[in-house]
Amino acid sequence: MRHTKLALATMAVAVLAACGGTSPSPGNQTPKIHYTAQVTFGDSLSDVGSYAVGTVAALGGGKFTINGNNTAVNPTLTGKNYTELLAAQLGVAPPCAAQTGLQGQASLGFLVPVVNHTGCFGYAQGGSRVTNPIGAGNANAVSLSATNTVVKSPLGALTVPLVTQVANHLAAVGGKFSGTEMVIVMAGGNDALEQLNELAVAAAQAGNTAGQAAGAAAGATAGAQAFGASLVAQLAAGATNPQTAAQAIGLALATAAATPGATTTDEVNAAIFTAANQPGDSAVASPAVYGPMVAKATADGQAAGAAAGASAGAAAGLAAANAYAAANGPALVANMAAAGQQLVALVKGQILANGANYVTVNNLPDVATTPSARAQPASTQALIAAMVTAFNGALSTGFAGENRVLLVDVFSVSHDQATNPAPYGLTNVTTPACDLTPAKNPLQSSLVCNANNLIAGDISHYSFADTVQPTPFNNLLLARYVAEQMVIKGWL
Repeated sequence: MRHTKLALATMAVAVLAACGGTSPSPGNQTPKIHYTAQVTFGDSLSDVGSYAVGTVAALGGGKFTINGNNTAVNPTLTGKNYTELLAAQLGVAPPCAAQTGLQGQASLGFLVPVVNHTGCFGYAQGGSRVTNPIGAGNANAVSLSATNTVVKSPLGALTVPLVTQVANHLAAVGGKFSGTEMVIVMAGGNDALEQLNELAVAAAQAGNTAGQAAGAAAGATAGAQAFGASLVAQLAAGATNPQTAAQAIGLALATAAATPGATTTDEVNAAIFTAANQPGDSAVASPAVYGPMVAKATADGQAAGAAAGASAGAAAGLAAANAYAAANGPALVANMAAAGQQLVALVKGQILANGANYVTVNNLPDVATTPSARAQPASTQALIAAMVTAFNGALSTGFAGENRVLLVDVFSVSHDQATNPAPYGLTNVTTPACDLTPAKNPLQSSLVCNANNLIAGDISHYSFADTVQPTPFNNLLLARYVAEQMVIKGWL
């Protein structure tokens, strides 16, 4: 589904105008339908500032893109996401966050009281899922650190799920939609990403358990062998015939080791006794002589055991983690299909059933082509693609024949952007525009990305702000595409 720059520009004159652009003789841009408001339910892609508080605000962030109006640098760097651009196109008030706050670490400035804002209908929150309250950045969400340890997010994102977002709106407006709102719904990304995160954590834990067991066994065997070899060689070195002495000492050590109930001390004593009886080697019977030898053999054994244990543990851990992921990955596809069905049920049972007449539902974009997914093994990319397909398939089936729902195929256009970027004006679809190093970006997220922490060069037409979230330009492309589908539907 390729669109040329000309076609995109033609279909979105009003969106460009809303961004500060101009167009000769734009014609009548009045929407065919008079909308009284825009109500948005979703996640980070639609969040207009739920977390623009505390340290996040102090760092110049708040939205999951390149924050701030930097149009003086480049006209595309508006700092706006697609819902803000659509609101201008629809002729309604700019969206504002219905709820703000953070529930994270107070010492980092991430504990900010939760406040509900009357008259604001931007319910989308970064990290939100369809029904599960624990999404990305939530205080109870787990992930893997760079050292493969399990950690929790210090941010404390609210991640109110869509089912609660809708309930909160109904409570705020008396239990009914007016029927003159444009309701925008977009979710499912965090259902995919968090399940992948949880799978990675569980796989790592399975790998750690298997790795520790395998490492301990391999380390014990290698350590014992290295200890014996070192001790025998040292004890035999002073004998008249070191080779003959080593054979005798080694046999004594092995015999003692094979005796039920024997300890390391028993083995050492047997070796020393045999060594002292070898021609020319009687001096080893003295503790002053054999003591340092035993100490060195112990150190040699520990070093060899640690090395062998680490190697065997890593190999066994990786194999166990991969096996766990392979065995449990398919369940994620089914879970995503269920999440899609839940979203359909929510839209039909709580939005349409309560009076909404215009509901735009965006399906999931091609998550497998994000920088985050591209960095994963081919098997993981395939799993992500299957999860997205399952979710989107559930939406297509569930909304078939429902005239009050416009299902926008964001997947197809995002896939085309990733594989054919030039017609969209995109110059880079693989590299984040934001500098995500901790020194520049403490959260390593577009949430606190702005003009002060971008990578060098012209990033104005990059696709991604971080490894998942879009730049303002990509948000403009999305707004244009959704607006085009509204035009075709007769809603704009």
